[in-house]
Amino acid sequence: MSIKSDNRHLYLQVIDRLKQNIEEGVYKEREKLPSEFDLAKQLGVSRATLREALRILEEENVIIRRHGVGTFVNAKPLFTSGIEQLSSVTNMILQAGMKPGTIFLSSSTQLPAEEDIRRFSLEEEEAIVVTERVRTANGEPVVYCIDKMPVRILPEALSHQEESLLSILENQTGRRITYAVAQIEPLGYHDKISPILECDPETALLVLKQMHFDEADEPILYSVNYFKADKFSFKVLRKRV
Repeated sequence: MSIKSDNRHLYLQVIDRLKQNIEEGVYKEREKLPSEFDLAKQLGVSRATLREALRILEEENVIIRRHGVGTFVNAKPLFTSGIEQLSSVTNMILQAGMKPGTIFLSSSTQLPAEEDIRRFSLEEEEAIVVTERVRTANGEPVVYCIDKMPVRILPEALSHQEESLLSILENQTGRRITYAVAQIEPLGYHDKISPILECDPETALLVLKQMHFDEADEPILYSVNYFKADKFSFKVLRKRV
């Protein structure tokens, strides 16, 4: 199992070998890797070289290191989407071959905060509806959703059993969302949301904040979605200009 010399840096060879071992099932998802001493010995490299390889693999979410416990193979994301694609959570779950579901938590009508007035260009007395839901895949909670919409946009009889707000808006109000401005942020353990999503203490969250616009460029939906980072992977296509 020892690394053979080639023209690349040793740590790059270690990365490739470990990825290959994981792909071939030598090390399975959520399995603990051997100690640094044993792994470096097996690969025939120094511990410094191994640590550099492990650092990069951790940045790539291939492994996770738990302080005082060890290094583990990360589970592969079940859901992958291009961040440039405006796709509902429902569609992402369906595309993974799983059954989407919704756990409705709350819905309330509120006066807008200053940032809501700015986002939606509201009058100060114009109310918004704030909805909190948990999205599930085959019954497992995977996304915590907070959605805000001006009351004037909502259909009169909003069903909280509907899976996709994008579909509700298009089918019941005729307002078709055509694009969104998105911001994504990594987040560690969240005292409220992580337990709801049944996250391990080491499982991070990906927070996707989006303002959705219709065909007339009017902002009609602001959403904050908390994704389990071990279940979702987002990528982006970047073009040279």
